[in-house]
Amino acid sequence: MDRFAPLRHRTIALVGLMGVGKSSVGRRLANALELPFHDADAEVEAAAGRSISDIFNDLGEPAFREGERRVIARLLDQPAHVLATGGGAFMNPETRALIKARAVSVWLKTDLEVLARRVSRKDSRPLLKGKDPLAVLQQLAEVRYPAYGEADLIVETGDAPHHVTVDQLIRALSAYLADQAQ
Repeated sequence: MDRFAPLRHRTIALVGLMGVGKSSVGRRLANALELPFHDADAEVEAAAGRSISDIFNDLGEPAFREGERRVIARLLDQPAHVLATGGGAFMNPETRALIKARAVSVWLKTDLEVLARRVSRKDSRPLLKGKDPLAVLQQLAEVRYPAYGEADLIVETGDAPHHVTVDQLIRALSAYLADQAQ
């Protein structure tokens, strides 16, 4: 019997702050479950024909968020897959409602100091340009954690290797879906 079969019936949407591993862990989770993987940020860039940084700089965050909402709605119409959302996507009430209706949402949660260390390795994040990563993450956490808390599951990932986080996710998703089936 295929122990992952129950996990392949609904899209799994990963939410959380930047640097938590939504894309990197999501790819590995999709591979483990033999599901397609979609990264909402990459899909927004493809749809817009420009980078997220360029969208932020040229059109502003509201235009980016609207494009993100449309892309996620389109992705949620597709067959089951693993979806890595952008850090702010779950803040949009319409996007959050769509994810709750069409997917199992999982908040990947990690200590802010760990996230600050991770995100400071790259300078491609528009919300961090010229700012202290830990201070930005603390501000984002204050605003976003209440919405993230509406996710179906919360998985505390710590600073574990990706394969450990994938195992945690599979266990948490299996338990959640078993509970839902009863």
